[in-house]
Amino acid sequence: MFIFQWLNNQLLKMEWLSNLIKLLVENVFGLSVQERIGGSIHFFIYDVIKIFILLSVLIFAISYIQSYFPPERTKKILGRFNGISGNILGALLGTVTPFCSCSSIPLFIGFTSAGLPLGVTFSFLISSPLVDLASVLLLASIFNWKIAIAYVVVGLVLAVLGGTIISKLHLEEYVEPFVYGNKSADVEQEELTVKDRLAFGKEQVLSIIKKVWLYILIGVGIGAAIHNWIPESVISAILGQDKWYSVLIATFVGVPMYADIFGTLPIAEALVAKGVGLGTALSFMMGVTALSLPSMIMLKQVVKPRLLWTFFGLVTVGIIIIGYAFNAFGYIFI
Repeated sequence: MFIFQWLNNQLLKMEWLSNLIKLLVENVFGLSVQERIGGSIHFFIYDVIKIFILLSVLIFAISYIQSYFPPERTKKILGRFNGISGNILGALLGTVTPFCSCSSIPLFIGFTSAGLPLGVTFSFLISSPLVDLASVLLLASIFNWKIAIAYVVVGLVLAVLGGTIISKLHLEEYVEPFVYGNKSADVEQEELTVKDRLAFGKEQVLSIIKKVWLYILIGVGIGAAIHNWIPESVISAILGQDKWYSVLIATFVGVPMYADIFGTLPIAEALVAKGVGLGTALSFMMGVTALSLPSMIMLKQVVKPRLLWTFFGLVTVGIIIIGYAFNAFGYIFI
C-alpha cells in the first residue's frame, strides 16, 4: 500500500515536480507560493508541465494499442454485436480514442455509413470525448483514484443508456441521407511493424498536442485565476454546494465553450479547491467536453433536428443527474 501511494504521488501527482517549481518560484523569482502571484505562477507552471508529460506518455501508449484496431477492423468487430452488447462495446471503444467531440464526428459518420446500428454509434459519440484512458489517470493525478474510476463508470453508463434509448426510438430516418450513401471500401490494412506502430504513436502525440495545447494553457490559466484570485465567497455564492441550481448553471455554462477534458480538468480542480461541489465541477467538465457548441454545429450537418435535440437532451439530463448524484454522495470519494 505504501509503495502504491508513493508511486501515485510521484508518477501521477508528480510531487517532485511541484517541489521543483516551488524552488524555482521562491529562489529564482523571489516570490512566495503562499501569496497570490507566486501561487498563481506555481499553479500554472506545475499544472502545464504535468498535464503535457502525462498526456504525451498516455496518448503514445493508447495510440500504440489503437494501431491494432484500424477503422475497418473496428467496424468488423462492432458489426458482430447488436443491442445492449453493441452499445457497451461502442462506449468502451470511445474510451480508447483520445478525441474531442468535434474529432469524434468523422468517425461517427464512418461507422454509420458502414451500416453499424445508430445506437452503437451514438454510444461511441458520447463516450469518446467524455471518457478516455488518459482522462482516468489525469483525474487520478488531480483528485484521487476513487473519483477517477467513478467518473469513468458514470460516463460509460451515460453513453450506453444514451445509445440504447436512441436505438429504441428508431431515429435512423433523421440521419442525413448522404451519410448512408458515403460507403467506404472494405480494404484490408497491411500489418504494421513495431517501428510503424511507434511512428504512429509519435504522430498521434504530436497531432493531438497541436490541437489541445492552447486549450490546456487557457484552462490552466483560468484554474490559476480561480485558485488564487477569485474569493471563495464569490464562487460559493454562485456555485456553492448549498445552491440547488449550481449543477444547472455549471452544465449550461460549459455548453458554449470548446475544449477537451484536458483543458477543463484544471478548472474543475480549482473549483473543488474553492469549495464547489464535486458534482458541480464534473458537470461543468462534462458539459464542455460532450456538448460543446462547435460539436453541436458539426453534428447538425449530419443529423436532422429531431435526432440532434434528442441526443442533446439525453446527454444534458444525464450530466445533470450525475452532477447532483456526485454532490449528494461526493463525500464517499473524497
